[in-house]
Amino acid sequence: MGDTAETAQVQPTNQIVLDSKGIHIQTKRIETATSVYPGTLVLMGTNDDEIVTCGAAGEAIGWLGYEQTAKTYRGATIDTIAVIDTYHAVINGPGIILIGRLASGQTVDKGSRLMAAAAGELSGATVGTDEVVAIAEESKASTAPLTKILVRSLI
Repeated sequence: MGDTAETAQVQPTNQIVLDSKGIHIQTKRIETATSVYPGTLVLMGTNDDEIVTCGAAGEAIGWLGYEQTAKTYRGATIDTIAVIDTYHAVINGPGIILIGRLASGQTVDKGSRLMAAAAGELSGATVGTDEVVAIAEESKASTAPLTKILVRSLI
């Protein structure tokens, strides 16, 4: 018999994607930069080539990418806010594993279903009632906004 202990996944350093199989990437312009950080959920902006931060229970089109964004436009780290009128990668694809951002005051277990919260962050979801956008790949308690959490994207 082998060891049955589960090995924890490790968050990558200064990148947000851990498993990119099935990833789709589009480049979009940041219309407003309020709370737009790599790993946050984004919505279509006013025009088809623009994005804004996804709000609570919003219908996200994807996650703001980091390492997929041209170096000219991306911040120094994954904790650097995006700048208005710059072009960033928007990533999506069911099954990709990436660093999302958990809203403050949330406690989730590995396997929890997650929905969009304010500021492009994630919160626990009631399956069948809320728009589930991801599954937690690790247990995490958040005491601050934008807490990094490994998730499996469902969008």
